[in-house]
Formats: sequence, C-alpha cells, structure tokens
Amino acid sequence: MKHPKIPLAQTVIELCKAKNIQHIVISPGSRNAPLTLGFTSNNFFTCYSIVDERSAAFFALGIAQQIKRPVAILCTSGSALLNYYPAISEAFYSDIPLVVLSSDRPKHLIDIGDGQTINQKFVFANHILYSANLKLDLKDEKNIPLAEDLPIMKNLEDKLERFLGFQKDIQSHNEHEINAAINTAILNNGPVHINIPFDEPLYETVDKLSVDPKSMDIPIKTKAIDSYTIKECFEYWNQSAKKMILVGVNYPNEVEQKWLDEISKDDSIIVLTETTSNLHHQSFFPSIDQLIAPLSEEEKKKLQPDILVTFGGLIVSKKIKAFLRKFQPKHHWHINEKKAYDTFFCLSIHVETTPNHFFETLLPKMTHFVKSDYKDYWTLVKKKRLAKHDTYLKKIPYSDFKVFNVILKSIPNQYILQVGNSSAIRYAQLFSINKTIEVYCNRGTSGIDGCTSTAIGCSVISKKPTLLITGDLSFLYDSNALWNNYIPKNFRIIVVNNQGGGIFRILPGQKNTPNFDTFFETKHHLNAKHLCKMYGFEYFSAETERQITNKLQTFYSESEAPKLLEVFTPRTVNDDILLKYFEFIN
Repeated sequence: MKHPKIPLAQTVIELCKAKNIQHIVISPGSRNAPLTLGFTSNNFFTCYSIVDERSAAFFALGIAQQIKRPVAILCTSGSALLNYYPAISEAFYSDIPLVVLSSDRPKHLIDIGDGQTINQKFVFANHILYSANLKLDLKDEKNIPLAEDLPIMKNLEDKLERFLGFQKDIQSHNEHEINAAINTAILNNGPVHINIPFDEPLYETVDKLSVDPKSMDIPIKTKAIDSYTIKECFEYWNQSAKKMILVGVNYPNEVEQKWLDEISKDDSIIVLTETTSNLHHQSFFPSIDQLIAPLSEEEKKKLQPDILVTFGGLIVSKKIKAFLRKFQPKHHWHINEKKAYDTFFCLSIHVETTPNHFFETLLPKMTHFVKSDYKDYWTLVKKKRLAKHDTYLKKIPYSDFKVFNVILKSIPNQYILQVGNSSAIRYAQLFSINKTIEVYCNRGTSGIDGCTSTAIGCSVISKKPTLLITGDLSFLYDSNALWNNYIPKNFRIIVVNNQGGGIFRILPGQKNTPNFDTFFETKHHLNAKHLCKMYGFEYFSAETERQITNKLQTFYSESEAPKLLEVFTPRTVNDDILLKYFEFIN
C-alpha cells in the first residue's frame, strides 16, 4: 500500500482510521494531493469524488445524518474551503458530526499576493466546535550532512539534534490537535475544522509509514439529572392540569414506545409533534398549524399550558412559536444533553439529558394523574379540524395543497423522506404521514442550499429507498447535487414546480407587480427535463391530479436509473388556497 511521503499527511490519515472515520468526501485540487493519495490508497476508507465543495459538504452531511458518526470532507486550499460553510452551519445547528480537512499553503506563502492563499485559520470560528491549526513538518533531516562527514562543521550534529527535537514537538502538537478535534466531533455531535499546511513536493509516496501517531481515548460523557431538578420537575408536574410536550426534529426511535404510551394515558398532557419529529401515536397532535391557526384569543388562553416540555431540534411551525411567545407557559423545560434555545423567551430549566432518561426518571414517580379535561377538549377540536380538512380537499381546485395530499399518500412503506425547505416542509406539516416513513429536513439553518445534496448523501448510505420532495427553486439552486456518480437507482425526486418562490406569495407584499415577481417570487419558466437528461435520471412530468396519480403508479418501481417527477402547479392560486384553508377549518 502506498502512503504519502509527508509525515503530517500520514498522521491525519492514520488518526482518521483509528477513530473509525470511514467515509471521505473529496473535492479535487492539488494542495490536498498528499491526503487524497493516502485516503484513496487505503481500503479502509470509502472515498467519494464530488467536484462542487458546497454540494460535497451537504452530501457528507447526508451520510453523517444516517450513520450518526463523523464523515470527513477534504478540499484544496483557498476559496474551495469557503464553499463548505453552508453545510458546516447546518451541521452546527443540527448536531451532525463533520470533520473538515482543509489543505493549506505554508505560512510564508499566505497573504503575499499569490493565488488561492486566503487566511484559513479559524475561518469557521462562529459555527464550529473545534478549530485545529496544524504545523508544517520540517524539511527532511536526511538532507543535513553529519559532522563526521564534514569535520570542520562540528555543530551540525547539534543542529540535527535540535532539528529532530523541533520535529518531535511539531508531531506531538499535530497529534494532539487532530485527536482533540475528532474526539470533539464524536463526543459533541458537530462539525470540527482541521487546517493542514503542506509544502511541495505534494505527490511523492512511500511504501512504509514514517510515523506512528497515538489515538487519544474519547472521554466518557455521563450526565445524570441532579436531584434538585428532578424534585422541582416532579412537584410542578404533579400540580399542573395543562401540560404540553412539543417535539421538533428528532431521529426515529429516539424515545422508547413505552414512555409514549405512558404519556398518552395522562389527560393533562397534549403532545404536539412536527413532521420531522418521527414520533407517532394516535393520541398525539400532528399538523400543529391545523390546530393553532384558526384559534380565537379565548381559545388560545384555553390552550396555554402551565408546563411546556420541549425536546428535539428546531421547530418549523411559525404559528406555534408566535402562540407560545404570547401565551407563555409558567414553566418551560427543554430536554437536551447539549444546548437549550430560549425559543419562547420563558425557558426556566435546561434538563441536560436525553428524553428517554428524563421520562424514565420522572414518569415512574407518578402515582396518580392530575384530573384534567385538557387533552379531551383539544382531541375533540382535532377531530373537527380533520373532518374540515377532508372536506376542503374535495372542494378546492388543482393546486400545491392538493398535490402534496396526493404525493404524501403515495409514498410506500419503509421509505426515507427528505423534504426541501421553504414551502415543501410547511405543506408536509399539514398532512398525516405513514408512521413507517422516516422524515428528515435540514432545519438547523433552514436553508434551501443543500437539500438535494443531503438527500443524495442519505440515499447512498441508507439501506432504505429515499424520496426527496422539494420545490423548484430549492431544486434548481442545488442542481449540482446531480453531478454525482454515486446516486443509487432507487433514489427518487419529486419537484413541485410553481414557477417561483411560492412561499413569498403567502407573506405580506405587493403581489403581481414586476418588482415582486422579479425580486421576491423570482418568477421563471425553467424545468428539470434537460438536467435529467444530462445527469442520467428518468424524467416524468404531470400537470393535473389525474396525471400525477397515473405517474405515481410506476414511479416507485424498480428501474435502471434514478427517477424525477416534476409536478407543475398554477403559480397564482396556491397562496389563496392555503390561506383560505385556515379560515375554512375553523
């Protein structure tokens, strides 16, 4: 097996292997050649070549999201590194471990007016868990003559000893920083940055390693809930007749079913779940906006909880955020091992543990339930809303709303559903989704910039087939995601094309004016057909509900290439139909 000659490159590669980082997403370049040669020559690693660094980073994020372990991304020096930033910020806020390996020029070549020599140290400072800036290896000591060969230069042996000492210090520093960075990514689930300077020559290889880096153990992190917090929670919980649990982004099977069943027995608790929560129970309340939007001020006061318990990632629903900021609970507890955002401006307790551990500690202590009609009242409201929902679907014309109803019902069991940001995830929130389907969405920063790339990364590593539902702007913005040689045949995309940023038509603004159409909605007449031809996707299109239904009958069947279905909807009616929906279901 060939190894890069540069000791620093060997050190990085060997420690990645020791930490079980198997997946390496590489973008082409010259300065990263030592690492590229080393990773691709070692059968331990699975390497992917993705040209566009922005897409590459989201692709890696999709893999890390599924395996829940760090994935490394590797690029050359200069502006290539900056293209990683959108995915790094998403990983930072979504708690997904990424290891960013950036190759760099030697220090004396930075900021001298040469090409691709930006200052790379701490470039992600505000959105990274650890920044390791490694030191350049000294030049090969074999090039220094020994004193016995040149008697007149008696101090050369001293120089060699000093050289070896310096190199040992450099090696020790680099090993410590690499270990610290990767351990942080594993322990705290987030992105870390390792900046690695290389001097030329870059392409030399050797048959044997010249270093034997030591892997530092990852410290065991255990956080028990302190007794005071438990006592406080127990007392308030026992006294409160109105308790609300709100669940944001959550991995499937994160909470044991027995605790969900136990919660469902308590009439003083209502559980509001987002589509991304991956939590299902017949007594819970999905489709939060459906419940909240039509409420009067008096009804909102009835819904106002005494205790709000939140867990999971960021919340999609703007309506629940607005409601809880105005009708604040007396107590807000957030359960998370790492962080607690004061989303509703009333956070009282950060419970630094997992939801499972919290419920395991709290619920068995409950010897009786508080008498309450809280859940019964809102369950009745939910039933009425659902009946109105079904009636509305029958009376409205062809639109985004109707399209999402048809699409979401069509998804086969045991699929992974990746949802694009903006309108797509908000429509998905209004419908019930088959509980065998796992749902993911980049809600850390909620950007449209890498939804397709993330979905493809997920599809490459997942044993289940993956479907991406996305809007036209999100899809076109991240179209380089299709420039990818690893897309499995069972990967599916549905693009809902309403010829612009449809979500802006729902927001306040002067609609149907040249200024609005161009600079907000960004109206266009583009489609995905030619992109599919270029990248080897089977392309289908539909413009009516009947056409969609017919195309979906074979859309999920086996094929020799991935498939894309583009659904065209009328641009100017979608906003009106959505806004009237909330009026109708009241």
